[in-house]
Amino acid sequence: MTILPSTKKSSRKGFSALLIALISFSLLALNACSSPNLDGGSGSSSATPGASGDALAKVGSRTPEEIKRDGTIYLATFADKSPFGSLISGDKYEGYDIEYGNRIAKDLGVAVKWVPADAAARVEYLTSGKVDAVLANFTITPERAEKVDFANPYMKVSFGAVSAKDKAITNEAALDHAKIVIVKGTTQDAWISANKPNWNVTKYEQYTEVTNALADGRGDVWITDNTEALAYTAKNPKFVTGIQSFGEPSYIAAAVQKGNTKLLNWLNEELVALGKEQFFHSNFEKTLRPVYGDVVKPDDLVVEGGKTK
Repeated sequence: MTILPSTKKSSRKGFSALLIALISFSLLALNACSSPNLDGGSGSSSATPGASGDALAKVGSRTPEEIKRDGTIYLATFADKSPFGSLISGDKYEGYDIEYGNRIAKDLGVAVKWVPADAAARVEYLTSGKVDAVLANFTITPERAEKVDFANPYMKVSFGAVSAKDKAITNEAALDHAKIVIVKGTTQDAWISANKPNWNVTKYEQYTEVTNALADGRGDVWITDNTEALAYTAKNPKFVTGIQSFGEPSYIAAAVQKGNTKLLNWLNEELVALGKEQFFHSNFEKTLRPVYGDVVKPDDLVVEGGKTK
């Protein structure tokens, strides 16, 4: 008579253990199916190209035909670099790069999904297949060209140096003794490391972090593309682009995953077609002229048809 209660108790314990195991397994399965975060974590992210993990399988080394069949092209851009690429509300972006990307999508006959990227993440977004292309003020360099494929250029730049107007830095020699701030992963970062390793440099992830450091005195001078420098000082009269051009002139282009020849060729053919209608001069007038006024001439920056003269 004492055996039956013991058996029932043992059965209840076994059933409870089985139920817990089943619940745990279900939770693990749900977690495994959750959408990945482009920053490396789990869960949703504003940078994730799509609403589910399946969306990530759609990007990578896709041909124009594959992009057309999907109906969406995924393009990486800056969210905080006005007037080239900036997030203004929700998922709405504006700027010089954005106009170009929107035209690419229009001519492909697809929608565009903008994916925000930090400067240092632009190469990784391509090598890991998170986007079809990068349109984020991406300067062509030999080091980057080893990892991604650049289309022909659509803009040219050099370096500029921003400092407070009452403590303006106006020559390169003064940079030897200045507290310099830059954005990590930019052309300036690579150039300074190679040519001026003894400069006093602090690196930040975001452009807004750099401008905050400049504004509160943690930095004496911000070195960036001269296009960005002139745009910033045009809107912030307490600062000046004391050095408007130095370093080697460089070119900015769209980039695709290494070996994606079909998309690369399409982009280069698109540049030729856009050059015939002077698209980038019109783009300059719409997005850059309101910022630069007469300080910068279109031909100082614009490259039409993908051709460098």
